[in-house]
Amino acid sequence: MSTRTLPERFLTPVDLADLFGVPIETVYQWRRKRTGPRGFRVGKHVRYDPADIRRWVTELAEAA
Repeated sequence: MSTRTLPERFLTPVDLADLFGVPIETVYQWRRKRTGPRGFRVGKHVRYDPADIRRWVTELAEAA
């Protein structure tokens, strides 16, 4: 992930799946199980803050 930079806009679940190269269903499972980056709702849409994604990746790296 170090070769890619995160956009400064809020990301969609599809953006997150593309970023990590995982199926969209994996992103939805992360959300259901509360194991992925923190997301929030804008109406009926889920969005992710790039800062929360960076924090989540850092936590995963430190735990490894």
